[in-house]
Amino acid sequence: MPRSVNHVASRARRKRVLEFAKGYWGRRKNVWTVAKNAVEKGWTYAYRDRKTKKRNFRALWIQRINAGTRMYGLSYSKFMNMFHKAGLELNRKVLADLAMNHPDAFKSVVDHVKANGTVQTVTFKQQPVTSNKQVDTVEAESTPVKESVAAASVAHAEAETQTEHTQTDTDTSAE
Repeated sequence: MPRSVNHVASRARRKRVLEFAKGYWGRRKNVWTVAKNAVEKGWTYAYRDRKTKKRNFRALWIQRINAGTRMYGLSYSKFMNMFHKAGLELNRKVLADLAMNHPDAFKSVVDHVKANGTVQTVTFKQQPVTSNKQVDTVEAESTPVKESVAAASVAHAEAETQTEHTQTDTDTSAE
């Protein structure tokens, strides 16, 4: 019985690879073995550089944000630290676009970050409470922001203990 080779499929496969090799120089565009190697090598570069492209764009955005923040007396790292503490949720791509194309909007972001993104250092101590649970209390220095943080944490701890008492009261009344 004669051997079946399916020339149609192999010819189509070669033709498809040779179409990918269009524009290559010399034998890379029309000799099957050379074109196949060149196309496969090109695909590995394309896969690798899709990842590299993301890295390069992030680096470009960081450079643009840094240049924009330097005009207002901040470095990139200090700006991003205060930016996250201010609770803003813009990504670097948008910030870089604002810094390059909309300087007034970027200035308002920087002003907001300077006003709301200051660093607070708060120390926590464990102190016993009358119930079984331990509650974190805050020792704050004499700044209004730190005092409000301390008041909020104490209020939160009181609310938790009140919630526990109401839950135990409802449990006992249900019985």
